Amino acid sequence: MARHDRRKKSSDNEVYDEPEPEAGSEPGPPPACWLCLRPLGEKVDRYHPVPKSRGGRATVAVHPICRRTIETVFTNAELARSAGVRETLADHPEIVRFLAWVAEKAPDFDAPTAPRRKR
Repeated sequence: MARHDRRKKSSDNEVYDEPEPEAGSEPGPPPACWLCLRPLGEKVDRYHPVPKSRGGRATVAVHPICRRTIETVFTNAELARSAGVRETLADHPEIVRFLAWVAEKAPDFDAPTAPRRKR
């Protein structure tokens, strides 16, 4: 199989970022975290919902605590199977509990997360 045959279609390189505001337009609401949907603060991580090792290229903006929580709960294989769909991750019982807990926290809230469970 030729190298160009294995390349992803351009639609697979979709970026989930919010579009840049137009110059002179009124500022809209602050951008939101891809996982918890809270406004982003000063610290923002760029995260690959589908791991790069599994062919993911698109990145999303998330809070550091949200990124660490995703990495603690899911393996790269599980993230690849989710195909970068937020709702798939948000339906997991541990993520549901995390989202309820973090919902009222400040945008720059940070706390230690438990290490990845052995599987």
